[in-house]
Amino acid sequence: MNSDKSNKNPQQIVTPYGKADSKKQEVTEMFDSIAPRYDLLNHALSLGIDILWRRKAVRLLRPYAPKRIVDMATGTADFAIEACKLNPDAIIGIDISPQMLEVGREKVRRKALDQLITLQEGDSEAIELPNDSVDAITVGFGVRNFENLRLGLSELRRILRPGGAVAILEPSYPTRFPMKQLFYLHFRVLTPLIGRLISGDNAAYTYLPDSVRAFPNGKAFTDICEEVGFSKAVYKPLTFGICSLYLLEK
Repeated sequence: MNSDKSNKNPQQIVTPYGKADSKKQEVTEMFDSIAPRYDLLNHALSLGIDILWRRKAVRLLRPYAPKRIVDMATGTADFAIEACKLNPDAIIGIDISPQMLEVGREKVRRKALDQLITLQEGDSEAIELPNDSVDAITVGFGVRNFENLRLGLSELRRILRPGGAVAILEPSYPTRFPMKQLFYLHFRVLTPLIGRLISGDNAAYTYLPDSVRAFPNGKAFTDICEEVGFSKAVYKPLTFGICSLYLLEK
């Protein structure tokens, strides 16, 4: 998907949905249903490489010395926990799935980080924080779940202080042989099969490759970020292009 006229519609639904009245509702129900098995599946399907991707993203934020961080679409709080290495004063994790947040809260408690990390239910398109109130934002594999991509990105920019940064991780399709073919087999065939066997939810792991295919990857995405007002938007393919790391500045 490239940055053609379909990306110009401010009301664009980035990923099609079909089971619920809105994408938000469908995403919430889907992640609530897989929350108890999410961490196991996430690390298994990525062979644990997702841990390294988060570390790279956090290292990119180190020069900004953020003291107040928001982890949007925090899920079970893996990114928020990794962001503790930046020595912030506070991290706020926000997600629309109550069940994912419950798993995250238990993980935060086990790691004795509940004085530093606060997890709360919230909507990426209506973040309940003031303008210019955070130093950095992380989003791990959640931007493609925004119902209105531009509105969600605009909200991230709104709460970010001038000079602050956003680090985003998103899966992406590699374009070169043989990774393109291997990734297609893994993502389109093995991922839904393993997801169904472990979680019992076929739709969630069919949604994953569909949502990645629909997402405006690479320059198409950074173009949208610049359109909503970010002064800098760059990206770096990771692990032969199966993931993209985006860095945005306000």
